[in-house]
Amino acid sequence: MANRSYNIAVIPGDGTGPEVVAEGVKVLKAAAAKFGFSINFIDYDFGGERYKRTGELLPDSAIEELKKVDAIYLGAIGHPDVPPGILEKGILLKLRFALDQYINLRPVKLYPGVETPIKDKGPEDIDFVVIRENTQDLYAGMGGVAHFGTPQEVATQTAVYTRFGVDRCLRYAFNYTRKRNKKKTLTLCGKTNVLTYIYGLWERAFHEMGEKEFPDIKREYAHVDATTMWFVKNPEWFDVIVTGNMFGDIITDLGAMIQGGMGIAAGGNINPDPGGVSMFEPIGGSAPKYTGKNVINPLAAICAGQMMLETLGEDEAANAIEQAVMKVTGTKLKSLAAGKMGYSTTEVGDMVARFVAE
Repeated sequence: MANRSYNIAVIPGDGTGPEVVAEGVKVLKAAAAKFGFSINFIDYDFGGERYKRTGELLPDSAIEELKKVDAIYLGAIGHPDVPPGILEKGILLKLRFALDQYINLRPVKLYPGVETPIKDKGPEDIDFVVIRENTQDLYAGMGGVAHFGTPQEVATQTAVYTRFGVDRCLRYAFNYTRKRNKKKTLTLCGKTNVLTYIYGLWERAFHEMGEKEFPDIKREYAHVDATTMWFVKNPEWFDVIVTGNMFGDIITDLGAMIQGGMGIAAGGNINPDPGGVSMFEPIGGSAPKYTGKNVINPLAAICAGQMMLETLGEDEAANAIEQAVMKVTGTKLKSLAAGKMGYSTTEVGDMVARFVAE
């Protein structure tokens, strides 16, 4: 077996980010030891504290360094003393665009022992994946304001899609559906009845590619408003969903709630191209009110580490982490909520690491 060694950039970030990342690193080290690969962790202090101290968000030199690592492991970005948007745009979006992380990957999976707000649904019903295009749409930053601050103020923000961008997202989604090998069904979530130009492009590209290259994958279509209803009413209908950036942003948070909340939800910003660098994070934010109390749930960060290993091709280790998390949710935790787990942050990390090692 070749020497499997990975350079992982770690950005613990703000609030409880450093606490959950520490537990994720603990679990990743246990997985590496058990499955015979090595990880070299490289720490970066980007986030609110550094910005307050130096006025610096993410220097271009750091982007050049980050282009050379195998993956990025992120805790959380968001600081109560920094106005909203500065850190998000200056660090998260800048990284996403600079590293061309054109896929946002969000598994929505209800683990055993975790409560869902949906009545009479269990782990067998809630197990699907949302693939969100991650660099275009309203997030491309095209638009502006005229007559600012007057009664005649005009604001525009233009949603932009290219056939190239749509095609590469769809190709990833079809390949992912094939590899996942569950229902082999890919659902395009759009709004063809109103956003006829944008989702007309998506729909044409979806069926052309499906017919030509992926005849083994069943294709379905759902409007975004119907998708939100069915997430709640019939989550078992879904296998893999592919959608645009804005809709994906919204439906993945609904997905997080039906899988038990932000405490278990992990996401990946992925550049699947050869040599591409992807970034993995818990999606729940920095939760500053719990900072330093050792009560925050680290499972989303641990699951983000598991997604990172899967993307790097360490499927066996990734599977072991997922099984360990399921064991902890199914047999140990009283709740996923901060301070109500029945265990501290570090104890939860210790348990997962121990189950992985076993």
